[in-house]
Amino acid sequence: MPISNAAFVRSTIILFIAGVFALLGIVGTSLWLVGKVQSYFTGFVEQREARRASADLLSILKDAETGQRGFIITGDPAFRAPYDDALRGVAEQKQAFADRLAGLPEYAGDAERVQQLVVEKLDELAGTVDLMLQGRQAEAITQVKTDRGRMLMDEIRDRLGNIMDDADEQLRKGVVDTLWSAGALQWTTVIGAIAIITVLGGAIIIIVQYTRDNLAARREVELLNATLEKRVDERTEELIRANQEVQRFAYIVTHDLRAPLVNIMGFTSELQASLAAIQSYVLADGKTPSEADILEARRAAGEDLPEAIGFIRSSTKKMDGLINAILKISRDGRRELKIERVNLKGLVEAGAAAVNHQVSEADGVITIADNLPTVVSDRLSLEQVFGNLFDNAIKYRLTERPLRISITARNAGRAGFVIEFADNGRGIAPEDHERVFELFRRSGTQDKPGEGIGLAHVRSLMRNLGGDIVVKSEIGQGTTFVLRLPPDLSKVVRSMQA
Repeated sequence: MPISNAAFVRSTIILFIAGVFALLGIVGTSLWLVGKVQSYFTGFVEQREARRASADLLSILKDAETGQRGFIITGDPAFRAPYDDALRGVAEQKQAFADRLAGLPEYAGDAERVQQLVVEKLDELAGTVDLMLQGRQAEAITQVKTDRGRMLMDEIRDRLGNIMDDADEQLRKGVVDTLWSAGALQWTTVIGAIAIITVLGGAIIIIVQYTRDNLAARREVELLNATLEKRVDERTEELIRANQEVQRFAYIVTHDLRAPLVNIMGFTSELQASLAAIQSYVLADGKTPSEADILEARRAAGEDLPEAIGFIRSSTKKMDGLINAILKISRDGRRELKIERVNLKGLVEAGAAAVNHQVSEADGVITIADNLPTVVSDRLSLEQVFGNLFDNAIKYRLTERPLRISITARNAGRAGFVIEFADNGRGIAPEDHERVFELFRRSGTQDKPGEGIGLAHVRSLMRNLGGDIVVKSEIGQGTTFVLRLPPDLSKVVRSMQA
């Protein structure tokens, strides 16, 4: 039985309302879950900073106490150097500790007490050192044996240990909560997709029934379905590619963040071993330490402890750099695109002018084709793309020959414009052509500064603009980056929203 116009309109309105409610439910739930993830991440960063500040403060106080004990026991000014070095950094670490814990009221009591204890500990250390400087070693040793310094240090260690243990627990809970939110977001997406597919299926059935007796309308619907099928295929390919990128990203981030943690754990054990050697010397309880104990304590204080602390700080700095890189790409991905007409030739010429002095130093030349088009896109994203490509060409040039950079363009019809950015640098091995676009991954000899986020950022920007980027290159023969860019980003956005 044919569907009447009234029934068709009524059914269409019902399905439209159902689709709107389903979409609003998906968007609302997704935004709520994203907000939760952001909240967890903010807490994660705050707890990590609080833990690091506590560990740094404890470490520098230990250094100060170690230097004090060595100076008092031996009277050798060389043992005073760790004390003086640590003393200069205590104020900075103390302030950093106060700043990091200022926004965490759950640690207010411990933080305030630690500040008092640090002041008392520094007074105790300074008092004994002053006695030594006055030549009153016996009085300094007697004052050390009162155990006041040890009790202060034990309480500081307990208080800071409580903060670090609690921070570790909060970090663990944050990871669990984040994983839960990710799982909930995945299920929301699946359920929403089922709801939308159901609504879409119902709409298709009604349209087919309604247009069964209307040949002209049926042809139009068939054309629409063919177009829709193509868009669905394209979106499916994009979703598959995005899912694969998310999986690779998760693996890379997990792997690269785990490596510094393993280093920290390993060198923490080294610190513990070095501390044991120093304790056997410093806490000899009146017994004369053996020459082996003295040598071992000196080696631990002079070599092992500084080396371990240096590696721990280096690993912490690396983790901080990785997290900041992730945040940078995340912020750029959330930035609202400002769509406007952009003259690519003028934009590329401005980018070339910005690096002209570096290119001139390399006796280089930049050639820009006259046929670079004008597109409707986001200017800031394109400036970042070409800025990164110019920087890469300069950074990875071959010093034995003058640098040559060329930018050309061609119209690829429905595929949009194709921009080729070529240089005669040292090139990229074929097996690394896809790897260079992965976060924290670089190709060839690692003799240049950088964290491996530049090309990953470029690909992310290009895909946000509805395009893509690939590379053609051979070792020693130069590199060509091929950029595909739609002529009008606003049409791409409307198509994605359709």
